[in-house]
Amino acid sequence: MLTQNLILDFSHIYPEGIEADSKEVCRMNMSDIEGTNLYCSKEAEEEIRKRLKEKGPHGIHFIDNGNYHYMTKFFVEKIRRPFSLILFDYHSDMQEPMMKELTSCGSWVREIMEKNHYLEQIILIGPDQKSIDEIEPSLKEKLICISIQELEKQQGMEKAKEIKTELPAYFSIDKDVLDRYSARTNWNQGNMSIEVLEYLLSEFFCHMEIIGVDICGECDVMENIREKEKDCRINMEANQILYRFISSYL
Repeated sequence: MLTQNLILDFSHIYPEGIEADSKEVCRMNMSDIEGTNLYCSKEAEEEIRKRLKEKGPHGIHFIDNGNYHYMTKFFVEKIRRPFSLILFDYHSDMQEPMMKELTSCGSWVREIMEKNHYLEQIILIGPDQKSIDEIEPSLKEKLICISIQELEKQQGMEKAKEIKTELPAYFSIDKDVLDRYSARTNWNQGNMSIEVLEYLLSEFFCHMEIIGVDICGECDVMENIREKEKDCRINMEANQILYRFISSYL
């Protein structure tokens, strides 16, 4: 399978031609796949796996807005050895799915915890403490959570000691963990700065093997034109910062 940096274009939110500046980035049009927005149908899953068949989990993958965060599932299911998932997200994405036969952007983490036998740990960073408290106890066996409140108070060091740094890690970043100065997403957001995100990533990158990274959290394509232009500009700057930063470690 190829190691390749990808732009997965579901909603056409990414500006045309941005991949032309780099031979290392490939855009894949996914907008013609029906049944992908918020929920992923079984037919859509089959088509997504078909298109990603030759793509490995390695590299940097931009996966559109948070409605498609479940795409992480398709990359980590390609990993065939014990690994950790490091997830930066303002939401846990561990809800009970409303329709059990469908993967959703709010339940995909729960699904891989229950079905991916190679997953050893999930480190969830950035939600509100209230959201963490609402996670079912049955899901916490493999889970380490560090809330935004703990980060602000420079707590969480004891939890960090539980992270198995000897395991390789796949990283998933939802920009809704960031404040609105750093990113504009289609979901409610946290208040982490992009500088803090870079610092936390560097701490992991320096001590763990990196399998791959995905990034979601674009704005809503249906915003009014003026807001959309402003939000896209902020997001593109964040994407470029993160791409350059992560590439320096990969």
